[in-house]
Amino acid sequence: MTEQSRLEKPVTTKVGYCNPPERTRFKKGQSGNPQGRPKGALNMATVLERTLRERVVINENGKRKTITKLEAAFKQLSNKAASGELKALQLLSALVRSAEDRTVQATISKPALEEDDEKVIVGILERFEAARKENQKGSNESGTE
Repeated sequence: MTEQSRLEKPVTTKVGYCNPPERTRFKKGQSGNPQGRPKGALNMATVLERTLRERVVINENGKRKTITKLEAAFKQLSNKAASGELKALQLLSALVRSAEDRTVQATISKPALEEDDEKVIVGILERFEAARKENQKGSNESGTE
């Protein structure tokens, strides 16, 4: 058989479950998903965060200034509260309270060392201090002779 006749001869392969036809199989070096995994749908918190981090230009005291939308919203809220709008004042005070609660919780968090760990460290420090005093006594006695 020559090479040409072998190439022309159709190759019969088993086709069925786990054996797709050769013409529909992925080619070597070609990805099965060329565009890659599609981005998932963004959740509401992510969309809100991105939106509030966008920058806007405002005029403040006759000067142009670039700030985030979150900062602009807080400025407007505090200005309305200062002008006496009751709803704005209530919302601002609730935001201040929640911010203060978060800072208090952050400072009250776990101590750096547990009680048992602290006892161990105190014991080690006492031993070091005792060893240092013994070394000082030994050096003073040897220096006087």
